[in-house]
Amino acid sequence: MSNMKVEICGIDTSKLPLLSHEDMRETFKRMQAGDQSAKDELVICNLRLVLSIVQRFAYRGEQADDLFQVGCIGLLKSIDNFDLKHNVRFSTYAVPMIIGEIRRHLRDHHPVRVSRSLRDIAYKAMKAKEQFVHEQLKEPTLDDLAKITEIPSEDILFALDAIQDPLSLHEPIHHDGGDPVTMMDQLQDTLVNEDRWLNYVSVKETVRKMDARQQKILSKRFYYGETQTEIARELGISQAQISRLEKHAIGIIRETLDQEKDKEKKKR
Repeated sequence: MSNMKVEICGIDTSKLPLLSHEDMRETFKRMQAGDQSAKDELVICNLRLVLSIVQRFAYRGEQADDLFQVGCIGLLKSIDNFDLKHNVRFSTYAVPMIIGEIRRHLRDHHPVRVSRSLRDIAYKAMKAKEQFVHEQLKEPTLDDLAKITEIPSEDILFALDAIQDPLSLHEPIHHDGGDPVTMMDQLQDTLVNEDRWLNYVSVKETVRKMDARQQKILSKRFYYGETQTEIARELGISQAQISRLEKHAIGIIRETLDQEKDKEKKKR
């Protein structure tokens, strides 16, 4: 782990203890039996996990100790909701929840500022993906994008992660030697073409008629970029249920679009 240091209440996190997988399970059993000291031990022994995740967000220019505090909220939620019956490592369960907590904090409390260099990398990766899909008729892997763009896969991953937060359609994501290229430009005619704009309005109306849970799932999946696993944990249901609800909602939207296409054909 990096030498990056965060102190909370005078505690140097680099010196905090760690628990083995078996010790972790035993400590959880004690906590779930009502031992508060066991919960305190779980928190202390997993603070370094929070720190390692905070380092992923260093490019945003946020104060590490602020993000650490937010990440600790995600850690506490993970500890409270972890189920030993799933027989997975706690870190496997906790990491997505901690990341999700930090992302929500950044979305809700701070304007997103993505550096020009990261925007440029993300732009190149998106263009490479578009070309790859067109030529190969399949989605590229991260390694494929790295080979095409000659950019390290780690840099592409960070850049694409950085722009996952909602962007203004008119926010510049790349400067192509002259006028800035915006997200609206990358959407091409998706919202500019009149027929597609009508489809967009129809989709909004369709989503508005869905129940609150379906709306929440669609919003978190396609606006905030959360995984099905993250949403399942937040809503207290299984990932399989989220997948079924998402597919059902998308099916309704597709049906609406098909109906709009039929209407347009009849007009012609």
